[in-house]
Amino acid sequence: MDMNFSSWMAMESAMQEGGQRVSRETIRRIIRFARPLRGAVLALLLLSAISAVLAVATPVIAGRVLNAITNREDSSIVVGLALLIAAIAVVDAVIGIVERWRSASVGEELILRLRQAVFDHVQRMPVAFFTRTRTGALVSRLNNDVIAAQRAFTMTLSMITNNIIALVLTLGVMIVLSWQITLLALILLPVFYLPARKMGRRLAGLEREAAGHNAAMTTQMTERFSAPGATLIKLFGRPQDESAEFGRRARRVRDIGVRAAVNQWLFMTALSLVSALALALVYGLGGYLSLEGQLDTGTVVTMALLLTRLYQPLTGLANARADVMTALVSFERVFEVLDLSPLIKEKPNPKTVPDGPVSVEFDKVNFAYPAADKVSLASLEDVAVLDTRGGDQVLHEISFRAEPGQLVALVGSSGAGKSTIASLAPRLYDADSGTVRLSGVDVKDLSFASIRDAMGLVTQDGHLFHETIGENLRLARPSATDEELWDALTRARLADLVRSLPDQLDTVVGERGYRLSGGERQRLTIARLLLAKPRVVILDEATAHLDSSSEAAVQEALVEALAGRTALVIAHRLSTVRAADLILVVEAGRIIERGTHEELLAVGGRYAELYRTQFDDRTPATADAQ
Repeated sequence: MDMNFSSWMAMESAMQEGGQRVSRETIRRIIRFARPLRGAVLALLLLSAISAVLAVATPVIAGRVLNAITNREDSSIVVGLALLIAAIAVVDAVIGIVERWRSASVGEELILRLRQAVFDHVQRMPVAFFTRTRTGALVSRLNNDVIAAQRAFTMTLSMITNNIIALVLTLGVMIVLSWQITLLALILLPVFYLPARKMGRRLAGLEREAAGHNAAMTTQMTERFSAPGATLIKLFGRPQDESAEFGRRARRVRDIGVRAAVNQWLFMTALSLVSALALALVYGLGGYLSLEGQLDTGTVVTMALLLTRLYQPLTGLANARADVMTALVSFERVFEVLDLSPLIKEKPNPKTVPDGPVSVEFDKVNFAYPAADKVSLASLEDVAVLDTRGGDQVLHEISFRAEPGQLVALVGSSGAGKSTIASLAPRLYDADSGTVRLSGVDVKDLSFASIRDAMGLVTQDGHLFHETIGENLRLARPSATDEELWDALTRARLADLVRSLPDQLDTVVGERGYRLSGGERQRLTIARLLLAKPRVVILDEATAHLDSSSEAAVQEALVEALAGRTALVIAHRLSTVRAADLILVVEAGRIIERGTHEELLAVGGRYAELYRTQFDDRTPATADAQ
């Protein structure tokens, strides 16, 4: 007897908030979301209804066959009824195949729509969202919750339809045939119904706990199996502790699996026993009524067969609430991400950056990193409640202007706010007050595509995807030819290395580029910048990981690449910015000094102090090399 345990286990695994009430708005949103699929859903429900009717028809015909044999009717009637049973079986099999096909089509289309919606929405989230969110938790929404919502939507919907129709038809036919036997069968219903609900809740609780442990193990593996994570564990010598923690969770999942299997088997055995007792009562009462001449022999057999089809829909409907709640919670968790509005939005009918060289202007800009409740979700951070405190202000009245073609350098202590200033120009964050302008246009009035085309950024830790060198380069310009890729690599002083590799441009760089050295990785990101040919270049410690010879080579390439372009350069090594048109000294989120290299040295302030710190203890030859 199929008790729909596979449906329970698959759908309950997505349910994390046991007992949570789901709003009616969630139901309305599900309906709106599935509206384009309403034709396919109606067809699926129709097939389920037909299947339910055929399931009830077979026992009735089987009873008629037995009566025909008992009454010694014409053999053609028996043969005809047997052929009809065979035809129903064939039709039912065909409908089952079509129903499975339609169910899979609806489900996979729903997965596609949900995944696409979540993926596109997440891509519009600001950088602050990704700095707080656990990647594993976010990926889980795209995988576990989306799939759980799809399975629950297609399986639960068709199951409820099938069970309701089967239950109504079965009870109707049984009452018509013998109300006495039907009443006797229903007396045992509480014995069947109550354990079903209790065991369903118990299994759901076990599965939820197992899902939590599985999620934690997935997060642990994702973080520890990355190149930097594995290196950190080896450096601090904690493999045994990590193994113990993983083993503890894995053993708990094993124990839960054993308990769930035993409970399921006990429940199935108990239900089978109840069903057998009910069947015995049917045969006993039915046989008595048949011997008394009040009931045909075929009717007794029909009632017995119908009884086996009575408890299955009753069990499914008894637990329908849990199944429906699972579906709703899964959808709600997906909608929770979709409802998180991006802080940085593109205006309707945005402007584009004017043609030609671009100026960058900061006008009395103040900024504080947004609080967690503005950009994140507690469930994505693995915390009970988000921190609602506002962020401390990190930039204060920042004002400067980089004229077209100028190189403006930002220097100062670590944590002074230099990278934060650089992140406001491409709208990775938005200023709280004041204005950031490109060629006189507020960046908030510009389209994202226009800003992206006008600006290029190389960070201190240039990120590379686990793809080939060519694919990482073409991220900047997908239409670039191999000749253009080689030209960019040559200007970044990396072409000779790439040519020495067996697969050259098709060489896979590994996760975050870890198959390359730090300097090689950074030069590849600079080559990507050179390929993009932006009008504004932002270099955030772009040469930090290079040795002296590599730095000198890349500086030569950057001089060529920056020619005629506006540049914001964040540098710790002051030797790299001595030729800047304007140097801004940033401390504690404020510009405390500004001028050229010679002017700032003459002032004898913070810049001169930083310069002396770097060069006074070195020989002239060493200083010149830097």
